Amino acid sequence: MIADERIIDFIRSFHVDRASEALTAIEKEAIRDDVPIIRMETRELLRILLKMHRPERILEVGAAIGFSSVFMSENTPEDTKITTIENYPPRIERAKANIHMAGKEDRILLLEGDAADWLKKLEGPYDFIFMDAAKGQYIHFLPDVIRLLSKGGVLVSDNVLQDGDIFQSKYGIRRRNHTIHSRMREYLYTLTHSEDFDTVILETGDGMTISIRV
Repeated sequence: MIADERIIDFIRSFHVDRASEALTAIEKEAIRDDVPIIRMETRELLRILLKMHRPERILEVGAAIGFSSVFMSENTPEDTKITTIENYPPRIERAKANIHMAGKEDRILLLEGDAADWLKKLEGPYDFIFMDAAKGQYIHFLPDVIRLLSKGGVLVSDNVLQDGDIFQSKYGIRRRNHTIHSRMREYLYTLTHSEDFDTVILETGDGMTISIRV
């Protein structure tokens, strides 16, 4: 983690577990199989944002095994609808099973396939978009995200600091990460300088941006 472990441990000592049995089971599955899910600090901030904004339509880019979509469904009104996209077949099947196990099939729609293709097909507006897919693709998804997000809507992007790589020189990171490094820097610059958004970058978890569509 980027932050001092002592700070993280101190903050986590105040954590109140509000997760359902279904969500706890999905988290255990993710830990067992080493599937990345949103970190505790990230989910707590996401929970507060959802409680404040009370979105009616949520779009998630990157379902993995369904943890975050089920999490969002547990922290929004019963009439909130969530659309989530996943491209990796083994995770698609597990996400389907987990959404069914959580009893959220009436609220969560899982779209199978490439997010770039689906984003062009979808119709907005969505009033909350959670970006948690391939980090090198965020900048390519952005034009459609802007089109789909309502005025006053919230865009949350996760893992934008890439375990600290993002603020290193590209010469200080592995060559294979150079493309992701440059694209994420471009994404952060675009968000913070765009006339479409008012954006803050936070150190929470592995880095998050919160952007309001203006």
